[in-house]
Amino acid sequence: METKEINITYETLFEILKREKDITELQKLEPVFFSDFVDYLNEKKKVLEKEDSMFSYDEKKKVEKQIDNARRIIKEIYERREKKIIDIALIKSRTKSDVMDTSSFLENEKRLFDETVKVLDNFRNEVISNVLSGKNPVKTDVADEKSKSEVTEEKKNAKIIRFLNHVPKFVGKELEDYGPFEEEDIANLPSEIADVLISKGSAEEIKSG
Repeated sequence: METKEINITYETLFEILKREKDITELQKLEPVFFSDFVDYLNEKKKVLEKEDSMFSYDEKKKVEKQIDNARRIIKEIYERREKKIIDIALIKSRTKSDVMDTSSFLENEKRLFDETVKVLDNFRNEVISNVLSGKNPVKTDVADEKSKSEVTEEKKNAKIIRFLNHVPKFVGKELEDYGPFEEEDIANLPSEIADVLISKGSAEEIKSG
């Protein structure tokens, strides 16, 4: 089986960290930089696992030390790049500039940048944009707030029903809790659930108008 070439050494890792410290912008790395590091780390681990009588205790300790230092270095490289990416995202959110150099971003770093800008923009719109307009901050988190179209769609797919007898607490298909309900209780439920209750004779629909 062909042995995969390892493109990272302890020395190259150290040099990459040094450059990341010395310059303010992101340095250009190979797209497979982190994958290459994983290969490097696994090769070092294989060395430790070898049953070799020529492999002395001191040599083993040296490899273990290299592994520990390599992990520390890769973590610092990541965190220094992470900070630079967040700083660039902050500038992007504040200035709305489309002239941002992202050519040195790795694939996962580009995703971090895009998601960070999105979060910053949401909170900027939620707080300072409203405050400057003389309005109180409002919640605009897309994960928590439903659009008008979604609300309209939910109303369209719901029915108002009156319960004809006791119905104990039950769980919907999305694992949401309903009930318990007593006779004469009125509820606005998804049509699919309401139809099941009606078909069982447990409830009847209240027609609007």
